[in-house]
Amino acid sequence: MEQQERALAAYIDTVREHPATLAVIVVGSVARGDERAESDVDVYLVVDDASFTAASAENRLAWIERRDADYPGSYIDIKLSSPGYLAAAAEHGDDPTRASFAGARVAYARRDASRVDESSVDGSSVDESSVDGSSVDAPDLDDLIGRITRLPDGEWEERVRSHLAQVRLHGGYFLRQAAERGDEFLLRHAALHLALAAARAAFAADRTLLQGPKYVSRTLRGVPTPEGFLEAWDDVVACPGLDTGERLMRLVEEWLGDRLDADRTLSTFIRDNELAWLRGGVPAEYY
Repeated sequence: MEQQERALAAYIDTVREHPATLAVIVVGSVARGDERAESDVDVYLVVDDASFTAASAENRLAWIERRDADYPGSYIDIKLSSPGYLAAAAEHGDDPTRASFAGARVAYARRDASRVDESSVDGSSVDESSVDGSSVDAPDLDDLIGRITRLPDGEWEERVRSHLAQVRLHGGYFLRQAAERGDEFLLRHAALHLALAAARAAFAADRTLLQGPKYVSRTLRGVPTPEGFLEAWDDVVACPGLDTGERLMRLVEEWLGDRLDADRTLSTFIRDNELAWLRGGVPAEYY
């Protein structure tokens, strides 16, 4: 809407002359064009890698500016990034990070920053394993943003298998253990993790990124699922227990069960949960 675009332009005017500023990338509802009159403006402020490293050391990576300055309830929601950050996100960003760039557009780029040199990563702002030190062609920001939001087909298939393993262990082992022990916490924990894993398997089958916990229910209703799946999923969330869990598991198995052999389930679960730290990653439910 016009008022958000005016607010965005006003914000850009406050940062464009700062020597560390390379670009402003607008994301969220304003970038997608589905903002409401009261919507805020979400942006990534792209600064040079040295400035990003300094801000990280000070724990200043996100903040809000111009609250109520442009229209009632307005504010600019800012997340800091850098060329190194963007390059690392394209290589191994988690789902919420990747999804946050869906529909993104470059609202401002300094003339010498319209192309981002991924070899500029110095290892201090991102993990050194994200780059190999070799010289690479510098893609433009639009191309890099596109790479952040895309995953190869093989990665999606591996995710289906990973989340299927989560379904089997949380629903077929932990949920049953909770019922046998009368452990109310474990019962709810296992049921919610079963529900999340089933949703993530559906997302992966549809090549859909996880935006974050508050979007799971809404996203699930927008991807293809078998008949009865949504009702079974809602029942697990509302009434965690063996009966609801087994019904959801049965539907998942009938749909996707042939993607992962039973004898590989436990190893897949341990690899993606208990040994995620060893591979320098995060547990499957978070990536």
